[in-house]
Amino acid sequence: MSGPLSRRAFVATVSVSALLLTTAGTATAAPAGTTHAARTAYPKHFDLPDGFQPEGIAIDRGKAYFGSRVDGDIYAADLRTGKGRVLSQGPGTASLGMKVDDRGRLFVAGAAGGNGRVIDTRTGKVLASYTFTTATPTFVNDVILGRDAAYFTDSRQPVLYKVPIGRHGQLGPAQTIPLSGDYVHDAVNNNANGIELTPDGRALIIVQSATGFLLKVDARTGVTRKIDLGSAVMTNGDGLLRSKDTLYVVQNRLNKIAVLDLNGSGTRGRLVREISSADFDVPTTAAFFGHRIYLPNARFSTPPTAETPYWVTAVSR
Repeated sequence: MSGPLSRRAFVATVSVSALLLTTAGTATAAPAGTTHAARTAYPKHFDLPDGFQPEGIAIDRGKAYFGSRVDGDIYAADLRTGKGRVLSQGPGTASLGMKVDDRGRLFVAGAAGGNGRVIDTRTGKVLASYTFTTATPTFVNDVILGRDAAYFTDSRQPVLYKVPIGRHGQLGPAQTIPLSGDYVHDAVNNNANGIELTPDGRALIIVQSATGFLLKVDARTGVTRKIDLGSAVMTNGDGLLRSKDTLYVVQNRLNKIAVLDLNGSGTRGRLVREISSADFDVPTTAAFFGHRIYLPNARFSTPPTAETPYWVTAVSR
């Protein structure tokens, strides 16, 4: 995910209960009654609007949502056809990582705006907005959903942000979780980027882009421990995506996905294979649909213009 700017701050104390895995961390099944042949007929490549500059992706019920780095617009596309439209107008700053919950709410990381928001995927209406920080620099980069909270990374501040989610879906005020332990903040380069839950659902995993390290994070205290991957390093690590004990790490400028086998608590893992595609051009984040992984291509190496083409690539898991 790309570079910084600034906005406003909110810092509060933290009280975090144990995390449990939600559907946000699991594979999305194909719609009921969909045959294997029909699933494979879905396009493996489809275009986004020229000049859109995509970054984040979330998928729910056969519809994919993408955020623009230009102005924060949210674009919704039908995976059966690849056709779509702008669902929600952006705030003028970028929209990056995103996740959709089982209530049809899209949680969006707001990049250099230092913010996040929650959008109704049926209407495009902004249901809630959060100013996480006014510290400079800031870069709110990605988000994951636990049963009782959404957690956002900030690539330029040594913190996570928490938005509590009540039993009936009510959203609480934002809180800030300082990171400590094995995490060492790099003041120049991007730090915490993609975020996921551990296989047992009890803690968080972040990838630090500056080092390529995966870190397990206690969501209550912010204490981090480096995950033992042997000699493997997640260079250019960006979006994270997990199914059971398999973690997929998008390595954006390397144009590949590292596939890791983790233990249940997320303290150890091993690299088992890599996924690449000739259609990749700096993919950033990823989402499941059926037996596929869908990724937007951010094309960071290509100078952006209003006419620059952007597209989505699907690969088999």
